[in-house]
Amino acid sequence: MRIVILGGGVVGVTTAYQLQQDGHEVVVLDRRDDVAAETSWGNAGMVAPGHSFVWSSPAAPMILLKSLFLRDQALRFRFSADPHLYAWSLRFLGQCTADKARRNTLLKHRLAAYSQSVLHGVLGREAIAYDRSDRGILYVHRSAQALERGIAQMRLLQSDGQVVRVLDRAGIAAIDPVLGAAPGIVGAIHCPTDETGDPALFTRALAGLVAARGGEIATGTTITGIDTDGRAVTGIQTDSGHVTGDAYVLALGSYSPILARRIGIRLPIYPIKGYALTIPIGGHAHPPTVASVDEHHLVAISRFGDRLRVTATAAFSGYDVSYRPSDFTFMTDIVRTLYPDGADYARAQMWAGLRPMTPTNLPVFGRARYRNLYLNTGHGHIGWTMSHGSARITADLIAGRPPGLPMNGLLACEGHAP
Repeated sequence: MRIVILGGGVVGVTTAYQLQQDGHEVVVLDRRDDVAAETSWGNAGMVAPGHSFVWSSPAAPMILLKSLFLRDQALRFRFSADPHLYAWSLRFLGQCTADKARRNTLLKHRLAAYSQSVLHGVLGREAIAYDRSDRGILYVHRSAQALERGIAQMRLLQSDGQVVRVLDRAGIAAIDPVLGAAPGIVGAIHCPTDETGDPALFTRALAGLVAARGGEIATGTTITGIDTDGRAVTGIQTDSGHVTGDAYVLALGSYSPILARRIGIRLPIYPIKGYALTIPIGGHAHPPTVASVDEHHLVAISRFGDRLRVTATAAFSGYDVSYRPSDFTFMTDIVRTLYPDGADYARAQMWAGLRPMTPTNLPVFGRARYRNLYLNTGHGHIGWTMSHGSARITADLIAGRPPGLPMNGLLACEGHAP
């Protein structure tokens, strides 16, 4: 078939790759001048099944309430005139029970682990350089009590096959001597099978392979509408003309619900703004040697070759991607404290972008309303982690094959229905 993929982020491009592997002709549409220019550009770069815990937990309502009055909260909620925010928030709060958080976390972990295995299959076939590190990720804690809570929480993922090591300061130092000596750190949970790499570099290299094999990567192409005949999608309207195919995949991340509403599909996706710094290491002698997450402040630090990527914060601010230098002060202070000689902090590049979050923190898959329209969207803050498995699932659904992962609880008709 000829299949048109709406969206050129990591989810859209991996979907194009998997469909092309199945023998389909693929077209990727994206409004930016290059693929992976938005959410896929500025994330932490962590392929992290070990960080699959959902945000919709019993603790989340109090965190959001505190954020109305306190600064430097990991989740920041602000009142808005946007009615979609309140509809989404009610659904989010409905997921914040212990039973639902456990169920959603296990589903998320299974998808993340499956996706990592698909990624490894791609790496076995393709030579792609993207500053990969497979030394695991350290989830560090600042008190003995917090570490014990983290260990207890991690047992859920262990029960699902996640490899976990508990480390004291000496154990941290054996992996990363600078982090092991940092003030305020008492211990860490090490997930040695987690990994990191620059998702934008990966996505652009993969898009190059798709194009070299006959696929069309139509960047600089703005989607303006979807044509339907009531039963099927008949084409995509763009500022460069009309694009048609036999099937279509909606993979526009945070922008998916805007386009979907025009054809009568309501998606439970809301944009949550995150902040990122990309910092050159320069001549500094003691940069990180392994990725880490400060679990107290929820600041993530990854090393991409000669750069650091630092990410933090989840702000409920609609489609606003503006920022001020002061928005990055807190995360800069954290990384400088942990790695005082780690990078050239004065040359940090600032960025803010949107994460397409669902109330369950699970992406939306499957066919929606029209017989030839498929969903692959709503991957939240770990779209890089879940992208490859999501792409393979979407290709299998289009082919009419059972995916390699049980889909109970993951299809659009099971909890994500319009």
